[in-house]
Amino acid sequence: MDKTFLALRVHRTNGTVHRKLEELTLDELTSRDVLVRVDYSTINYKDALAVTGTAPIIRKFPLVGGIDLAGEVLESKDKRFKPGDQVVALASGLGETQDGGYARFASVDSQSLQLLPESIDTRTAMALGTAGFTAALAVHRMEQNGQRPALGPIIVTGATGGVGAIAIDLLSSRGYEVVALTGKITQRDFLQSIGASTVIDRNELKLETKPLGRAQWGGAIDNLGGDVLAWLTRTVCPLGNIASIGLAASIELNTTVMPFILRAVNLLGISMEFYADLRPDIWNRLATDLSPQHLDTIITREITLKELSESFEAYLEGLVTGRTLVKLS
Repeated sequence: MDKTFLALRVHRTNGTVHRKLEELTLDELTSRDVLVRVDYSTINYKDALAVTGTAPIIRKFPLVGGIDLAGEVLESKDKRFKPGDQVVALASGLGETQDGGYARFASVDSQSLQLLPESIDTRTAMALGTAGFTAALAVHRMEQNGQRPALGPIIVTGATGGVGAIAIDLLSSRGYEVVALTGKITQRDFLQSIGASTVIDRNELKLETKPLGRAQWGGAIDNLGGDVLAWLTRTVCPLGNIASIGLAASIELNTTVMPFILRAVNLLGISMEFYADLRPDIWNRLATDLSPQHLDTIITREITLKELSESFEAYLEGLVTGRTLVKLS
């Protein structure tokens, strides 16, 4: 085992957050009960917020960034895991209060780990990551609540991001007609190639402001919040589900109870934190009936740890399409 290894570590000096690539030893990692050799990590929007200090996500400095990782167990104090196991860890304090996935090795709390199904390797696990798991959780919860293709098309907002792109892939693979709403209309071909039947330019969208508008969507997966989410509540068909995942546009929601009372529309909050018991089921579905069909297209970049530090600002500026893999091996 290497005596030292590279890691992207985040520091705070005199109130200013900065990151740098540095050499660490295993003894310098936050100590948990499973040692993992990391094969891949990824970049989520939350990672960009954390590593740049744009949002107060990191609560312990210095800290190795990266809220996701996938790799091989080297040592374990938990009998559920043994050396050689292929595992994944998403969020659960990684890159926030304990060292995360932007290093060749990670010491991880066993409660954060999930054994990967045989058909999902560590690269695929990180092509999915928190974004893909969240998209799958949204589809799972919607279907638990009665969503089916016959209710009508599903509209996905923030469509070119990680969650949006994978949601389009999963839904289309399940037989849903998918409409992509995006502010990047230049990415129309990309969105259609991963399963969107129709692409709507958000910049040209006229949002219905009446308490009830024309019912046109069987359901929705929303990454934006704000006026777009309010519009969705007014335009989803009876019995349809809206999975609320993100707040990229706004934390506000100004609507009425009429869609919920008169159309029985369901607004579902999607947060991985409160569905830990579903982790095995979601990963098993991602290996079977929810298996993505267009990951090779959705992975738009694969970078090394040495290239990572310069990659975060593009996320904050909304310039990234699809998913970025970070190769640690």
